[in-house]
Amino acid sequence: MERTLVVDCQKKIGEKVVLMGWVNSVRDHGKITFIDLRDRTGVIQTVGQELPKVSGESVIEIKGKVANRPENLINPNIDTGKIEVSIEDLKVITTAQELPFPIDGDGYDIEENLRNKFRYLDLRRPRMARNIRVRSKVAQFMRNWLTKHDFVEVETPILTKTTPEGARDFLVPSRLQQGKFYALPQSPQQYKQLLMVAGFERYFQLARCFRDEDPRADRAYGEFTQLDLEMSFVEQEDILQLAEELFTEIVKEIFPDKKIAKSPWPRISHKEAKEKYGNDKPDLRRDKKDPDELAFCWIVDFPLFTEQSKEDYYHGSGSAKWAPSHHIFTAPHPDDVKFLESDPGKVRGLQHDMVLNGFEVGGGSIRIHDPKVQSKVFELIGFSEKQKKEFEHMLTAFTYGVPPHGGIAPGLDRFVMAVLGEPSVREVMAYPTSASGQTAVLDAPSEAAEEQLKELGIKTSKK
Repeated sequence: MERTLVVDCQKKIGEKVVLMGWVNSVRDHGKITFIDLRDRTGVIQTVGQELPKVSGESVIEIKGKVANRPENLINPNIDTGKIEVSIEDLKVITTAQELPFPIDGDGYDIEENLRNKFRYLDLRRPRMARNIRVRSKVAQFMRNWLTKHDFVEVETPILTKTTPEGARDFLVPSRLQQGKFYALPQSPQQYKQLLMVAGFERYFQLARCFRDEDPRADRAYGEFTQLDLEMSFVEQEDILQLAEELFTEIVKEIFPDKKIAKSPWPRISHKEAKEKYGNDKPDLRRDKKDPDELAFCWIVDFPLFTEQSKEDYYHGSGSAKWAPSHHIFTAPHPDDVKFLESDPGKVRGLQHDMVLNGFEVGGGSIRIHDPKVQSKVFELIGFSEKQKKEFEHMLTAFTYGVPPHGGIAPGLDRFVMAVLGEPSVREVMAYPTSASGQTAVLDAPSEAAEEQLKELGIKTSKK
């Protein structure tokens, strides 16, 4: 007999089935034993006599007949609560020892490092399993929706070049070219802009991004996933409308119990947001305690530059007065280009942030497509000639016919976190990195063998 999934047992009343899964719970009443079996589709009660001893979370196979439960024993709390399986044969496939922590609760009270060490157990808890499945549904909806809207999915390199874009890079040594390093991409920013030069016009990918930044509740250390998309021959309004339509439909399809507070989404200037709410990612919910209210808004009209100490800008030379408030490829507002020479502080950028319930869940901009304007921005933020040469490939590409273009990159982790009301992005990631930078389950980072370092031409020293 083929295996039957728990969810399909409701269509097999009176039939014999083979179930395989985990022991969710055991209730031994002497001669009669009840075992709740769990698979990926749900939980079902099974019942038998003189059964072998089984421990919770052991993997078992049960052969038996599906039957209706007596009316007074129906369990309304599970989908299979009206039926049970009478056990004819039980086989223990693998035995589970006592778990290091319980998995039947929400797990919030369990120390996070312990949960991460045994993440494969933590992911068995219903809340975590739901989160990962919801995340998958959101990602698949994005992929299907954008494909229907004539976007092309393109994977861009993970081993790329270190360039001065703001955050710290993760470096990967090259064996074939000793002394040189790849960098893991902070985002596919330059590649997607080059795809616009290549004529694809509409690109997307669910991109892995890597940044050596300190973690916080809405940002995991090391890596995260963003929906990366770029379009040619568009203005800022086109990007906002497309993203608003996509996310409105995601909510309608995947989160029907959630309600979007206002539609169309409010547009708020950066200046107004700072003056009225004290920050640039306001929580506009009428009732901040209502988890089913989704208050989206757009923050626009950001300053193109911030005036600050260049020590705050990681790759800066320490001599420039200005640093980019978004990133170095953001286009100035066409009405403000005249101020690039006389008063850069007055220049607004064509940047847009997508905000949801007080979290910035996405950001993007119209990009610079004029090499002269890009060179001017490099000059204003104090790039040396050496730093400018690191972007020579971009400036060269732009001399061969570049369309006006722009895009947005909503964070998949952060969006799902905000919609589900989870306290951290790590609650919606299968294998998150801890605040100390240690990866879940595996003890990384770890020391490399001396032979590996020698092959790479690297010597290490401890501080």
